[in-house]
Amino acid sequence: MSDNGGETGAFLAGFIIGGLVGAAAALILAPQSGEQTRTQIREKGIELRDRAEDVAEDARKRAEVAAGEARKRADDLAARAEVAAGEARKRADELATRSREVYGQQRVKLESAVEESKKAVLRKKDEWVGGGRVEPTAPSEPSTPAAPPEPAA
Repeated sequence: MSDNGGETGAFLAGFIIGGLVGAAAALILAPQSGEQTRTQIREKGIELRDRAEDVAEDARKRAEVAAGEARKRADDLAARAEVAAGEARKRADELATRSREVYGQQRVKLESAVEESKKAVLRKKDEWVGGGRVEPTAPSEPSTPAAPPEPAA
């Protein structure tokens, strides 16, 4: 009989434990009342809204960081462009100054060459006229050069 009592106790313990597990499973899996379902849906909706707000806030922060970086890059590029434009203006001014200097030098040389040419023409004119000095005429008065001497035959 002692074997029979142990089996009965084990059977009763298993029966009670199985009943408790079944009751817990029934409570967990049983359909909820309408009020509980609405409450659960409301809580899930609030939870999803909070998650969406967090995601939106995170996206806004990332966008602000990206916009700040883009603004910084644009400012940096603008500063570089301004420096380059300033250097280009400076170089253009230097070239303009140098070209004015060269123009002035060449103008002086040309005027000097023209004067030397005038003097040479007057000397030749003096030689052709017969060795006598002829005063140069004013630039507004055209003069006709004398005919060159005939070669001796």
